[in-house]
Amino acid sequence: MEAILYLDSFLISLSLFFTLGYHAYLWHNIKNKPSTTSIGLDALRRKSWFQDMKEGDHKKGLLAIQSLRNTLIGTIFSASVAILFNLALAALTNNAYNASHFFRSEILGSMALGYLIDANFLINVDESCEFPSLEYPEMIFERGHLLALMGNRVLCITFPFLLWMFGPLPVAIASVALVWGLYELDFVGKRKQRKKSSL
Repeated sequence: MEAILYLDSFLISLSLFFTLGYHAYLWHNIKNKPSTTSIGLDALRRKSWFQDMKEGDHKKGLLAIQSLRNTLIGTIFSASVAILFNLALAALTNNAYNASHFFRSEILGSMALGYLIDANFLINVDESCEFPSLEYPEMIFERGHLLALMGNRVLCITFPFLLWMFGPLPVAIASVALVWGLYELDFVGKRKQRKKSSL
């Protein structure tokens, strides 16, 4: 029994360290070398897109609203998934589990929706309005995307820990698989190098 408890403590701690360590490494690369990560490249593209939309005419404003609508739909979907998983697990475990990760994902998704809806209005505001600076709408826009990303990541990190019901080994395997999958999605340079070498 003591060996099982030791294995549980070791593998769960290792899984948590591995997942959080990966995200610390990712955050470091986003801040220092944004062009090596898909998240950093997306942020640079959004910044360029936002500036282009603000300098455009009425037609570009309409395009901006439609583009932001798609982002809102994705954020609403991930927040809804978090709520559904939360309710399903409450029913399965008879309300005897800790729902704090799903709650955090729901809160981050809700906050992201608020920021993105504000950005939706601010993108078409005339420049003559009194903002502290012209960067304010862009800051709101980026915060919305960052909170949506964080909500999605918290939801993804929660899935391996749901497997804790089956023991510590599925959690460790799922955490390694999650980090591997996220690494493939997050780092663009490595993927391009592998594709070139295979050709």
